Amino acid sequence: MSAELSRITLSDIGIVGYHGHLAAEKELGQRFQIDVDLFCDVQVAAESDRLTDAVNYEEVYRVVEKIVGEDRFNLLEALAAHLVETIYEGFDVEGVIVRIRKPSIPYCPNLGHVEIEVDRGRTGE
Repeated sequence: MSAELSRITLSDIGIVGYHGHLAAEKELGQRFQIDVDLFCDVQVAAESDRLTDAVNYEEVYRVVEKIVGEDRFNLLEALAAHLVETIYEGFDVEGVIVRIRKPSIPYCPNLGHVEIEVDRGRTGE
């Protein structure tokens, strides 16, 4: 019998990062908005009420903060894929979805934001 998955969402993580294909984006940086959905079985943690039995979302947040704030990528696709792989491999989850919004797009002044979504693993379907 397969476990029933629950979703834990880290929403609207705002981090200044240095990503983009333009030199100015890498030098000046800009704020990115990130959402992370974690799909996991929470039954043991719910019954024990112990953090050691749960996916520690503070640790997930720290991973996101470090990668977005310290690493450099030319493309949002590469950044999102790296985040998904790092979280999927580093935590006890069945699936991960990462959404990244880039609100300031050079040469597109009337565009509100660009968003990419990348997922990995079983996402509760």
